[in-house]
Amino acid sequence: MLAIGESQKLTLSNLPSLSLFTGTDQGQFEVMKSQVLKQIGYDSADLNFAYFDMKEVVYKDVELELVSLPFFADEKIVILDHFLDITTAKKRYLSDDELKAFEEYLENPSPTSKLVIFAEGKLDSKRRLVKLLKRDAKIFEALEPKEQEMRAYFQKWSQEQGLSFDGKSFEQLLIKSGFQFSEIQKNLLFLQSYKDDDRITEEDIVEAIPKTLQDNIFDLTQLILTKKIDQARDLVKDLTLQGEDEIKLIAIMLGQFRLYTQVKILQESGQTESQMVSSLGHYLGRNPNPYQIKFALRDSRRLSLDFLQNSIRHLIQADYQIKTGVYEKGYLFEKALLQIASQSN
Repeated sequence: MLAIGESQKLTLSNLPSLSLFTGTDQGQFEVMKSQVLKQIGYDSADLNFAYFDMKEVVYKDVELELVSLPFFADEKIVILDHFLDITTAKKRYLSDDELKAFEEYLENPSPTSKLVIFAEGKLDSKRRLVKLLKRDAKIFEALEPKEQEMRAYFQKWSQEQGLSFDGKSFEQLLIKSGFQFSEIQKNLLFLQSYKDDDRITEEDIVEAIPKTLQDNIFDLTQLILTKKIDQARDLVKDLTLQGEDEIKLIAIMLGQFRLYTQVKILQESGQTESQMVSSLGHYLGRNPNPYQIKFALRDSRRLSLDFLQNSIRHLIQADYQIKTGVYEKGYLFEKALLQIASQSN
């Protein structure tokens, strides 16, 4: 079960004495945090809640709150937000002595305080503090969901909200949202307010959910590959009128063609999709979205390595010439697009 689904069972009455919310799926983590605070009835004006942003806190204030008695209840809730010191994030906000003092508190916690910790990111398992938390805390970890898990979660959520999907509209929603948890959630809420009824069609997805810059660059690439030059010019004009700079457009196209090239090379070496995710993660220093790999494989199927490498050269040359002031950037970008189109099948 996804961490966000498991955390939906929490209330103020069944909240563990020590709970930790963490994870590398930022979208799921943020939705989970908001949901949990709502479920336990957090109110900044309620004296039985104490909230601390660990990026800005004076630790002595936290320590004092943890051991002090509640005002008008048997227990109080202490919330530590952005506790990045227990993650692999390079930034540190507490000193070693302060972290040691917190360890000592966890070894002998106050029976009248319930502690809720939010720590976005990956836990640093080498730290003794993290080992203590893993031993004693109820942990909800928002990890990158598998496709089936994400589908099941949002299908269930939609049913609970009374939403239904025609044809391939649910699939289109996932694609349009880039299979990103937070984007799917945001777009579903928007569709819910956009529609007079509860039935979502494919037309609703197209009309209601605005195209991202990535969507537009993908469209631009497809227009170039199919030699629809006039339409490509119109799209570039629209994007620049919206304030997008040619250098930014080139950077996104470069990223797209590089990914196509990388998956093409890995595919020809015999790697599976899951192996590609691992290989690219090692190369990039971060795990790419598995769905990016899936769609890159699909979209690069009919493109040769020579074509992809030449396209990258044209874009890099245009970027260099723009930045060195060789000629007007609109002209240089269009020239690169024409060079790519001229070599496409």
